[in-house]
Amino acid sequence: MAQKDLYEILGIQKSATQAEIKKAFKRTAMKYHPDRNTDDPSAQDKFKEAQMAYEILKDDRKRQTYDQYGFDAVTGQGGGPGGFGGGFQGDVGDIFGDIFSDIFGGGRRGGGRSSGPQRGRDVQIEMTVELEEAINGVNKEINIPTMVACEPCNSTGSKDGETKTCQTCNGIGQVRMQQGMFSVQQACPDCRGQGSIISNPCDECHGQGRRQENRKLNVKIPAGVDQGDRIRLSGKGEAGPKGGPAGDLYVDIHVLPHDIFVREGDSLFCEMPIDFTTACLGGEIKVPTLSGEVKLKVPTETQTGKQFRLRGKGVKSVRSHSTGDLFCKVKVETPVNLSAEQKDLLEKLSQTIKDAGDKNNPQRKGWFDNVKSFLDKMTG
Repeated sequence: MAQKDLYEILGIQKSATQAEIKKAFKRTAMKYHPDRNTDDPSAQDKFKEAQMAYEILKDDRKRQTYDQYGFDAVTGQGGGPGGFGGGFQGDVGDIFGDIFSDIFGGGRRGGGRSSGPQRGRDVQIEMTVELEEAINGVNKEINIPTMVACEPCNSTGSKDGETKTCQTCNGIGQVRMQQGMFSVQQACPDCRGQGSIISNPCDECHGQGRRQENRKLNVKIPAGVDQGDRIRLSGKGEAGPKGGPAGDLYVDIHVLPHDIFVREGDSLFCEMPIDFTTACLGGEIKVPTLSGEVKLKVPTETQTGKQFRLRGKGVKSVRSHSTGDLFCKVKVETPVNLSAEQKDLLEKLSQTIKDAGDKNNPQRKGWFDNVKSFLDKMTG
């Protein structure tokens, strides 16, 4: 064939995929777009060459015929622009589809009108709950502003239920705009792509078929939800235009900080202060849990920071039947506001501990040994 090779026009290899062909066409067509090359008379022919090459190579059947028998076998001989035959008669806008949507600021949005029912938008809200509510579950009533179906007009938007065909687009919902050599299809500005116009709009919704309303809903929060969990309520979002189905409502859970517990997954953590004598001599303390107080036995010589594990006293998972544990860390509290008698007793106790050497303070001995070793290294 005397014409240029179609692959060469788009700057691709013969083995190019459809994605590569489409990408190459977009790049080439934007480069030679006549509106971008007003000073170059040859740009239009190069643009049409790219157009023709893409029209053939994007169609697997035409591409196979072209690869086997050449250009004339696909289009027939002729003397069209750029040396190509006259076999192509398609509309530019129809060929490009959404490829040039960025050039025309939106381009075409489909071949037909969208006058039928459409699904409503989803709604997303955040719900704040206490830790106890998240763990045990709760029912909450919420008020949300949303679009609901207009009852007086039965979602039609028309007071008398009647509509008339849009005269601008003749009921198609789309109009064509001529931009130079291009015919661009867009939504009809008069009927907004609906294809019909309401002559007698509903007083409640002003022709929209739905209206804004504060809606009360009862939301059931299942036991075990955690921070960041999302609950989906199907069909509780915005009502759809033209009587379409409602969207969904998504409830994002935010759990408030707790005065006692910190939650990590299905486990709970808390700190429990204990007095000096209990830490030394041992004893029992009462620990709060989700099901009430339980007794915890503290062994003798318990150090501050010691952590106890209470199995099955955590959170029951919302995703399984397992229950986490409660971890209680004890914190030895230094007594304050001592009386003279108490101070005297402590001084006597302190003296007996000093007389015992390191017997009563094993951690202190190890710590001072490490400090001495460190200082010896520093001083060489």
